[in-house]
Amino acid sequence: MTDYVDSYYARTRADDLRRPPLEGSAATEVAVVGGGMAGLAAALGLAERGRKVTLLEARRVGWGASGRNGGFVSAGFALGPDDLIRKLGKPRAQELYALSKEGVALVRKRADAIAGGVAPIVDGIAGCSWFDDRAAVERRAGFMNETFGERREVWDREKVRSIWRSPRYYDAVYNPDAFSFHSLNFSRGNAAMFEALGGIVHEGSPVVEVDLKAEPKRLRTAHGTLTADQVVFCCSGYIEGLVGPLSRAILPIGTYVVLTEPVGERLQDIVGAPNGVSDDRFANDYYRPLPDTRLLWGGRISRWTDPQGLVDTMMGDLRRVYPQLSDLKAAVAWPGTMGYAVHKMPQIGQLYPGVWYSQAYGGHGMATTTLGGELVASAIAEGDERYKLFAPFGLIPAGGRLGTWYAQAVYWSYQARDAWNLWRQGTG
Repeated sequence: MTDYVDSYYARTRADDLRRPPLEGSAATEVAVVGGGMAGLAAALGLAERGRKVTLLEARRVGWGASGRNGGFVSAGFALGPDDLIRKLGKPRAQELYALSKEGVALVRKRADAIAGGVAPIVDGIAGCSWFDDRAAVERRAGFMNETFGERREVWDREKVRSIWRSPRYYDAVYNPDAFSFHSLNFSRGNAAMFEALGGIVHEGSPVVEVDLKAEPKRLRTAHGTLTADQVVFCCSGYIEGLVGPLSRAILPIGTYVVLTEPVGERLQDIVGAPNGVSDDRFANDYYRPLPDTRLLWGGRISRWTDPQGLVDTMMGDLRRVYPQLSDLKAAVAWPGTMGYAVHKMPQIGQLYPGVWYSQAYGGHGMATTTLGGELVASAIAEGDERYKLFAPFGLIPAGGRLGTWYAQAVYWSYQARDAWNLWRQGTG
């Protein structure tokens, strides 16, 4: 069985329980394919509603992006709120945003139930501005509060620089309703809650063949066959051609995180709060300090999932923000593959009768994966049709290899726009 990629999360996972692969023939009411946050949320939501569910995971629970990310949980989507309103109109955009807030609340409820494994849960995430434009920061916070009922706070640069002592930062928008936690232990904790309700998890069981028109549907792995009345696919960036329409609608894009060595006592004088931090560039960084004074630092996207010089690149980003840490070394760095849709919104729906999908959470997936799983679970068990709110986005073909090159070009254009904006204000 494939083990976890070396990372902060893998090194600090709360347990190492291994679930057996599927062997022989088995039957279930609902089969869930994919043991990341999306699949676990769907499986757990269905089990909570009394359904018999079996989950098939190709490697290990939370092995992919679900167990390698920054651990930031907040409302919203990868598609920005302005674009969401332009696409759908304000009332429908507000309805979708409210659903994302429900996702945050459900993640928090389940994280609190898991308790120690996801600790520390740190409330509040700060969005620090790289640009000397207080009015823009105030507009951004005011728009979110007035349009979506948020409670964003504007922190002036004196306060910001008294906490995060970076010459890059000016004002900030603080989100008290967001939080950060241990994402792999959250995934593993969800699996344990699912099993406690009678759910079955098979790790090391990649699905190699499907018959979705049969009744019941058939899923074949290397050593077994599972039949189910309904199937939910939650593979996203790891679907690799298993179901054509779903595969073609996904861009698998790499993102990167580095864990530093302990900073020690001086960290408090440089990063003076335990909160998660991001910034307002198009191509931004995100990070948070850990209880042992290490920094967990993430950012960048690439069509290459393991580029040369990853450690140097990520540590260079860190030192650019905190030149005081120029002597700090990395302990480990790792890539993760996220699934993106070309419209930057989750893809949640029904492909054929009894065949469901929940995917494309790249860029903003911590709460939306749980939301998507809950919507699919309530649709199957209760006939809830709220998942149809995502129908305007759909399974648009992503362009295959050309699509990943396009995504890389877009990211480079974001970096160029950031550089231009910094040059204009004389801080580049």
